[in-house]
Amino acid sequence: MVKRVLGIDPGLLHTGWAVIESLGSERKYIASGVILPKTNLPLPERLSIIFQEVSKLCETFLPDECSIEITFVNMNPKTTLILGHARAAAIVAVSTHNIPIYEYEPNKIKKALTGAGHADKEQIYKMLKILLPAAKPKTADESDAIAIALAHTNMSKFI
Repeated sequence: MVKRVLGIDPGLLHTGWAVIESLGSERKYIASGVILPKTNLPLPERLSIIFQEVSKLCETFLPDECSIEITFVNMNPKTTLILGHARAAAIVAVSTHNIPIYEYEPNKIKKALTGAGHADKEQIYKMLKILLPAAKPKTADESDAIAIALAHTNMSKFI
């Protein structure tokens, strides 16, 4: 059975998203992009935009599952907290559509794609091009969202 996965790389400035399909070992790129709330808006409005846009993605692409990156702790606690707000807005949007959500740490995503938990962005991008040649991400956030969706398809068989 074909499984459609929505991958989300949460962020207050840029929330990357990607939709891929998985059937056995086959992967197919569907779409990807970035949600860009205006930086001059107050925090609640920016969070609302993330929520609304992720809701639209769920309604448009009808994913079976969602994978999202777990927030790592930054040196600046305020940055970590704000990133957590963006992540929560995306999670609530997905959960209101009754879509199961799977959360992954950044190093597990990297390891699932490259075999190395500390792979750099260039290594990740090269693997994306091999695994999903139709994907042409324009930003690092979009590329990360594709990686998150792909990693989920690789790891979900162990859940």
